[in-house]
Amino acid sequence: MRMRTIDQAHAELLANDPGCALTKSALRRMVIAGQVQSVRVGAKYLVDLDRLETYLFEGKAEPQAPAGIRRIEERSSRRTFAPERGFMGR
Repeated sequence: MRMRTIDQAHAELLANDPGCALTKSALRRMVIAGQVQSVRVGAKYLVDLDRLETYLFEGKAEPQAPAGIRRIEERSSRRTFAPERGFMGR
């Protein structure tokens, strides 16, 4: 695992391929949109270079586990009555 900031990851891509057409802004947008796996540390995003290269070469990102608290839809515990069907349970 080679974790780099967005700036460092972009610099490494350019070092490996000087003709790389991916801009730093485009990489930042991909990270913020969740297309490229990253970890947020304070105000910075850290990108795993191996996963970034996999994404760029194969076009597939590995599923990323949701971070933080997520909303869970509340289920109704009440039964409703539909005249044509009778009581409808959960």
